[in-house]
Amino acid sequence: MIKVGLTGNIGSGKSTVAKVFETLGVPVFHADIRAKKFLEEKDVMKELVRHFGKDVINQGGIDRKNLAKIVFNDLEAISTLNSIIHPLVRKDLFEWIEMKKDHEYVIQEAAILFESGFYEFFDKIILVTCPEKIATERVMNRDKISQADVMARMKNQWPEEKKIPMSDHIVHNDGQNLIIPQVLEIHKQLIK
Repeated sequence: MIKVGLTGNIGSGKSTVAKVFETLGVPVFHADIRAKKFLEEKDVMKELVRHFGKDVINQGGIDRKNLAKIVFNDLEAISTLNSIIHPLVRKDLFEWIEMKKDHEYVIQEAAILFESGFYEFFDKIILVTCPEKIATERVMNRDKISQADVMARMKNQWPEEKKIPMSDHIVHNDGQNLIIPQVLEIHKQLIK
């Protein structure tokens, strides 16, 4: 089985590309979605309150907007958050992969695959690229946040120029190139 990492900067369209692969019957592990589920666990909540204070709790759960404001403006804080969540997500991923052994390949979709160093675990990397202006508008509309908030999140990610040479496949999601034909070509190469 080939283990594939699917990544791209915020607003690049990773989730859209992942959905196309899922339509082809490829199992996709959505790391960011799984990470959000771990935020609901009592032990994780206690750890987050211990590190970031009670402002990260809202009506008995994690206030993700407040948590984002704290961590996306502080490299040490984001590092702390990642040290709490990443081991849980990785363990979950390894168990998930074990259950998917009968597939030719599986994909993990994750925003900070390179930044976390976890890219080395994968046999192949697919990078979704997108012009920053388009990505910024997408995130502002999707998350209902300001341009400044989007930029704060973007500054914690490597630039695409650094990721491109480290990737095996590139999907250009720039509004000019169709995604489906690009994904179908990658899929063909992965099932050879």
